[in-house]
Amino acid sequence: MRVLDRGSVTLIDHMGSDLTVCNAARVSFNSESEWCQDQEALTRLAETGSKYHKEDVQCLCPKDQKLIRYLAKHQHWTPFAHPQITLRIKAPVSIRTQFFKHKQGFVENEISRRYVSFEPEFYEPKWRGKPTNGAKQGSEDFISVDNETDMGYTNALRVCLYNYNELLRNGVAPEQARFILPQGMYTEWYWTGSLAAYARFYKQRIDEHAQWEIREYADAIGRIISPLFDFSWKELTT
Repeated sequence: MRVLDRGSVTLIDHMGSDLTVCNAARVSFNSESEWCQDQEALTRLAETGSKYHKEDVQCLCPKDQKLIRYLAKHQHWTPFAHPQITLRIKAPVSIRTQFFKHKQGFVENEISRRYVSFEPEFYEPKWRGKPTNGAKQGSEDFISVDNETDMGYTNALRVCLYNYNELLRNGVAPEQARFILPQGMYTEWYWTGSLAAYARFYKQRIDEHAQWEIREYADAIGRIISPLFDFSWKELTT
């Protein structure tokens, strides 16, 4: 899923379901739930004569919906920590830093410019105005800047890239040459976390006080995870 100008969020793998959450909670009582059948879906499919798999007509039983709602409302996080999601994320370095502040329930492996040789890519943002209320962080609406200022940013990126390649051409080790690359450079990483961890990340980073760029990533992540854990995600994030 495309984010910003050159960023992305891609689902790599996931484990578990809404039912996993229920059974993680019910193990305390040595009991286990099973999927119910969606009678409305069965009726529609019967009317059209369509073939289907059992996954197409399974749904949470009402008692399990009630359980998930209770767990989320009272912040019983551990059952939501069993399902896992792995994403591949491409974002500017300065935005990656905000992702990596979320440590509990996550593990990451990032691309390294010590080893890769492809040309770096850079974020070219649409500019926003600085706060007018005296705040030291945040931004306001999108603004226009004069062409000279806008080109100054683009030219600075070109200079960084040129000097980076010159350092490499002159035999400097990649692990040192990369010091000249700016925070606007894109990087990529695998990010694996629990459903609970992603929900906490989403709620913090979709908030209107979060930086606009990280909100765009939070929105993309929410749209990817929601269909995988439909009922749990809704209860955890609303």
